[in-house]
Amino acid sequence: MFTGLVSDIGTVLTVSGDERLRRLTIACAYDPAGIALGASIACSGPCLTAVSVEPAEGGAVFAVDAAAETLARTTVGSWQPGRRINLERSLKIGDELGGHLVTGHVDGLVEIVAHERVTDAESSWGASERFTLRAPAELARFIAPKGSVCLDGTSLTVNTVEGDLFTVLLIPHTLEVTTWGERRQGDRLNLEVDLIARYAARLTEARAPAAS
Repeated sequence: MFTGLVSDIGTVLTVSGDERLRRLTIACAYDPAGIALGASIACSGPCLTAVSVEPAEGGAVFAVDAAAETLARTTVGSWQPGRRINLERSLKIGDELGGHLVTGHVDGLVEIVAHERVTDAESSWGASERFTLRAPAELARFIAPKGSVCLDGTSLTVNTVEGDLFTVLLIPHTLEVTTWGERRQGDRLNLEVDLIARYAARLTEARAPAAS
């Protein structure tokens, strides 16, 4: 489990393999002594398993394997060397839950259709940005105003919803410590809908009377 609070930005160093199985090595600032083989690390949303860990200047380099399902359903299949990704280590019992409960199981992809600055870019604390995104029709019903979504591994609050479009607001701090400052119109992001919304919808469907 994760919280959607990004703790580092990693950089993809190498990519090998094919559409059935791909291995990626990722540089990060984490202490290599704190990453056990088999540890789960959220990499811009998907929960991936560390299959090797080595110390490196400024931190560590770890490798993960992405299977066909992950490559097909997430943005991992398009990652190339130099790609910067949001990282989060798995939640420990007793850790502060500052975001919301995130599993690292991506439900689908959303597309950025617009974004705009909403505060003075010259202010001492920087500018916030509002992103408008389009969700797949089958996932849009899980997204509600003031609800939570996880986008590229970042826990965010939904501002508005209109059909399959929804908006989120990124404050200057989030833009600085995640890859959101690099995102542009047309980019696709990994979406994980809120766990509570998913189960609430399932319960509602189970209680609905069967059609005659």
